[in-house]
Amino acid sequence: MLEIEFAQASDCGRGRDHNEDYLGCFAPEAEAEARTLGFLFALADGVGGGDDGEVASRLAVETLVQDFRRTAAGVPHSSLLPRLVQQANTRVFETGMANGPGGSNMATTLVACALRYDRVVVSHVGDSRCYRIRHGHAEALTRDHTVANEHMRLGLITAGEASNADTRHVLSRSLGPAMIVAVETRDYQIIPGDVLLLCSDGLHGPVGADAMASLVSRHAALPEAARELIDLANELDGGDNVSVQLIRVRQVERIGMYRGRPYKLA
Repeated sequence: MLEIEFAQASDCGRGRDHNEDYLGCFAPEAEAEARTLGFLFALADGVGGGDDGEVASRLAVETLVQDFRRTAAGVPHSSLLPRLVQQANTRVFETGMANGPGGSNMATTLVACALRYDRVVVSHVGDSRCYRIRHGHAEALTRDHTVANEHMRLGLITAGEASNADTRHVLSRSLGPAMIVAVETRDYQIIPGDVLLLCSDGLHGPVGADAMASLVSRHAALPEAARELIDLANELDGGDNVSVQLIRVRQVERIGMYRGRPYKLA
């Protein structure tokens, strides 16, 4: 059976007086539930300022976790997770529209991962990220949905120009502004020892992937690693909210699929 341990932490940052990030997770209570439903982790970074960002990020994560908990057993995560993210988007959009004529600027990023057997499915919108740390190396499993990154993908600017562009923090998509959002979803294999790291740009902005991987790899205790990552981000910058979730894979259950049904591999 898939076995994991996890920790999470969030901080306002030295330059903010309130936190627009929000974290949530679902952990199965029984072995059967771990096989039929799995684990879910989600992190959102509200945008727009004021209370709207806080409300949007919390709505997105809580909607996602609640809908995941109510899902029928055995539904493939690769089709389930983007559908649930879209439902969370609808909830944020409708809440914003209910705030008055013309709605509000309520919006949020969202990155989520669902784990079962020996796979992780990652869905995201915006520039909150998911990394997989394996053998001391961090690999980004998401790509930022920012204007600069989209220009780079289209070949209009180079990677170096994108990293310094004024639009590198301007989101090209987020949850909330429209009824429909393009959710990016990918599926990856996980092995024992892998650590998944979900974070807002308050962490990945000032702290590079190599530094994250080095810090996490030298910590046996995930709560300590999470707290040290937050402290490092505040030391290097501190101008933004900073949040992180760490999920360490202890054991996996290798499975194959036949006619849509899983079977255990030797």
